[in-house]
Amino acid sequence: MKTDSLFYSIFQEFPFVFFALLGIPAEATNQYQFTSQEVKQLAFRLDGLFLPIIEDFQLPFYIVEVQFQPDPNLYYRLFAELFIYLKQYQPPHPWQLVVIYPNRQTERESDLHFQQMLALPNITRIYIDELNPPETASLSIKLLKLIIEPENTAPDLARELARQAETEIPNAAIRKSLIDLLETIIVYKLPQKSREEIAAMFELSDLKKTRFYQDVFAECQAEAKQREKASILRMVSLGLSTEQIATVLDLPVAEVEGTIAEAAQN
Repeated sequence: MKTDSLFYSIFQEFPFVFFALLGIPAEATNQYQFTSQEVKQLAFRLDGLFLPIIEDFQLPFYIVEVQFQPDPNLYYRLFAELFIYLKQYQPPHPWQLVVIYPNRQTERESDLHFQQMLALPNITRIYIDELNPPETASLSIKLLKLIIEPENTAPDLARELARQAETEIPNAAIRKSLIDLLETIIVYKLPQKSREEIAAMFELSDLKKTRFYQDVFAECQAEAKQREKASILRMVSLGLSTEQIATVLDLPVAEVEGTIAEAAQN
């Protein structure tokens, strides 16, 4: 499961979270629609776009990019997409580019070509770990910080957000959707946990059955299984016995033997 998919899902369902990042009142969500749009030349696609839906040409449109892996080519691609988009669609609104990183260490600035452009007021770079600390952050900011929260404290923060949503969000449908999203983020962060364990974290009798939730759960479980398999095979190559591997990984011996046998057949 890619982290950027989580962000785009949040912006789709709760657009006020994006505007909270920029310090813009939640009422701005009534003026925009979140979408994606293809830039035909070179097969580019802008995955995150907030486009004005009212006739106010002073309102900017926002291009949103979420980047959680170092990429020295990011700004080359982003500025190419931006200017091809402007040429192709000639939108009647000024542009704003927002790039979201987990931290400054992930960014690759490419100062040689883009230092002056990155200083433009049209460009905002956000580093999640530098947002307001949890004790002073809004619900929207805490939701995004949950994505980078350490595994050992993420469930506590998720429960706190669920309680905060109960008191701060009067709309029952929005509140339910947000709690669904909290569960999805926890599944993404803790793929080794079972459905029942994650349900217990939120004191639920059963997990939500949304298609997005199930897709995330399945993908994260598959990734966890692949990591487990790689660990087993690496230990086999180091000469450890099946009993030793089972002890180290806290797995049944039969499961370790089955993984080894399956690898041998392939």
